[in-house]
Amino acid sequence: MIPRTLEATIKRAMKTFPAVLVTGPRQAGKTTLLRERFARSHSFVSLENPDVRSRILDDPAGFLKYSPPPLILDEIQYVPQLLHYIKSSIDEDRKPGQWLLSGSQNFALMEGISQSLSGRVAVLNLLPFSLRESQGDPSQSEAIDDLLNGVNSTGDTMSKNNVSLEDWLLRGAYPEIRSNRNVDRKLWCASYIQTYLERDVRQLINVGDLNTFNRFLRICATRTGQILNISELARDIGVSVPTAKKWLTVLEASYQVFLLPPYFKNFGKRIIKSPKLYFLDTGIATFLLGLHEPEPLLQGPMLGPIFETMVVSEWVKAFYHRGERPELYYWRSKGGLEVDLIIDRNGKLYPIEIKSTATLLPSHIKPIERWRALAGALAGPGMVIADITEPFKVRECTAVPWSWGVG
Repeated sequence: MIPRTLEATIKRAMKTFPAVLVTGPRQAGKTTLLRERFARSHSFVSLENPDVRSRILDDPAGFLKYSPPPLILDEIQYVPQLLHYIKSSIDEDRKPGQWLLSGSQNFALMEGISQSLSGRVAVLNLLPFSLRESQGDPSQSEAIDDLLNGVNSTGDTMSKNNVSLEDWLLRGAYPEIRSNRNVDRKLWCASYIQTYLERDVRQLINVGDLNTFNRFLRICATRTGQILNISELARDIGVSVPTAKKWLTVLEASYQVFLLPPYFKNFGKRIIKSPKLYFLDTGIATFLLGLHEPEPLLQGPMLGPIFETMVVSEWVKAFYHRGERPELYYWRSKGGLEVDLIIDRNGKLYPIEIKSTATLLPSHIKPIERWRALAGALAGPGMVIADITEPFKVRECTAVPWSWGVG
């Protein structure tokens, strides 16, 4: 098994919480992580098996009597009724680290967790591989701060990724397709999306016509890396704005997309207040866009948005896999001044520009320079992440190769 950054976070949470829930999209590696790394200390029960579920529903107390903690319960969303019995067991014995739960995020699961295990469970998120994880190099917590503050500007202690840009963007980061080159990308992505529509979407909401939702998903892919206009999105699909909002919430809850909020402090400027939409996996996004070969991707109009999607998703993974809330924003004034990514960290705001080009010019960092002048003492060092192979300085900013990753 390829090491995951979240493993250390789970172990840290197990020191103080009676239960730990690992949630995230299907096929992100939740089951593998818990079964491979914690099966020596915990018994493992998969609730995806209908026979097991039936026995538990018939006699939940009996199940827990003969399957006591420490216990791993995989896919807990299938038997949310069990959460009440877990709560009673925890209240009798609050010994930390006894319950490891996994589940694909959905409203019913999180509602049950909030009602039954509030204050008793650490909720952690596992996303597909980060760049570093895919190379067998799970990052330590300090990697975020080191990169932001330019400690590794020489590249001595940063991992060097040997995957090509087009391969990473097209195949994406889901463990099965990333770790096994024999997996057919088109077949895997098509199957994943079909399973997602048939299982997750129908589980989350009552969608009468999955074809319409599928079209909604594909049109969202055309808007990855762009400011969200929900009215325009609803009009293009032919649904109401409330329906489009509800469907977008489903994409968020199932970890298909991430909405990057704007940074609201205006620094003396009128600002855009709508979020930006990003897919969390470029393999799924490029498949939905009909991009299957390097040339149309690298030479086409979607390279910039897909490249930006990849970088933003790496930062989202970096925070989630460390058990932290992603304090990520963008900033754009009504006059068009924009900073692609702002990271709020330890009282400083770190501006990042994202460029798919391999040729960086001083003009590329002008938005950062102008924004830092507006932000004043709040502004941390600026960074440009680009399609380059070695780091270098561009005035007061550090240019960093995309292949360094952070997660």
